[in-house]
Amino acid sequence: MGVQLSCPKPGTELQVIGAGLSRTGTASFSEALRILLDGPVYHGGTHVSTGMSDISEIRSWIRLLEHWPAHKNADKDLIRGVLKERLSGYAACTDAPAAQLVPELLELYPNAIVVCTVRDAKAWEKSIATISGFALRGFLRFILFPIPAMRPFPYFVDLLAFQWEHLYGEKVPHTTKTYHAHIEWLKKVVPEEKLFFFDVRDGWEPLCKALGKDVPKDVPFPRINDGKAIEEISKKLVTKGLTRWAAMLITAGVAAAAYWKAQA
Repeated sequence: MGVQLSCPKPGTELQVIGAGLSRTGTASFSEALRILLDGPVYHGGTHVSTGMSDISEIRSWIRLLEHWPAHKNADKDLIRGVLKERLSGYAACTDAPAAQLVPELLELYPNAIVVCTVRDAKAWEKSIATISGFALRGFLRFILFPIPAMRPFPYFVDLLAFQWEHLYGEKVPHTTKTYHAHIEWLKKVVPEEKLFFFDVRDGWEPLCKALGKDVPKDVPFPRINDGKAIEEISKKLVTKGLTRWAAMLITAGVAAAAYWKAQA
């Protein structure tokens, strides 16, 4: 099971900025933060792909990314506004696009700490390749077209690809170069005392130490497979899209049959 969609809790202040790249255990990390902080966590991949009752969520991120990087004060104001809108009421945020917006988030939440989830770079390269191929985007545009809230998703992915290329200097497919460039970028933009690196395989102790929290008693560290979580989401989206297409085609067929019958 992947990360569960969380709802904002009014009055909750953002305490942790999850800066780990996608496919570095961000699903397990998000659930661990939810337990430790006793508050909702905004996991970007989950919210953008499954959390929308309307189209506003993904459109707001697209609007932000279209004005990123900020070249004028109006861009900065827009980015700050979207971040406040999306993350208000959450105790932490993880995964893209927040992981690439660390400087902007630190300006908004100066008391937050930054935790970057890590894994073996070569293993990450192999894992990220399964979700970053350009060949899938044309297929996605077709499949998701009947789902209004997800219709902009391929464009959102294009904007993320531009953001990653701008930050890390590498186009898709991403390699270990991107992985290491992300680590070095964080070391440049985050004060040393605020930056922590964490491997989810190490369990509660190092994360609790970074957060200044006690290790939960009799609570196993969450072990959520990011790959399976993404696979589940993908299957749901494809199934929903194909179902919508089938309904549209059946409706069109019935209408055509009725028309020709009327003309006979």
